[in-house]
Amino acid sequence: QVQLVESGGDLVQAGGSLRLSCAASGNIFNILTMGWYRQGPGKQRELVATITGAGTTNYADSVKGRFTISRDNGKLTVYLQMNSLKPEDTAVYYCNGHWAMAEYWGQGTQVTVSS
Repeated sequence: QVQLVESGGDLVQAGGSLRLSCAASGNIFNILTMGWYRQGPGKQRELVATITGAGTTNYADSVKGRFTISRDNGKLTVYLQMNSLKPEDTAVYYCNGHWAMAEYWGQGTQVTVSS
């Protein structure tokens, strides 16, 4: 079983930066593809970025060039560095891990970007 705990959400002004962290428990972190998803007010949950165990990354078009996903397998942690934040980035951000048929979610962390 894997547990995921997000942190780092906050209120920030447009143009600012935040770094989200997701700490994992369990012994299969290194093989999990990790990702960040978000759900804005009145919107469906959407993919933000993913990173495989080997470090291959993928980003939603809306965040390319602004957000960077990374992972530290030694610390069992995945990060999301968010720069040049926009009000439309306001959402609850969820950490996700999956491998084969197994999927894990964190509880979410709120990011609010004021204009």
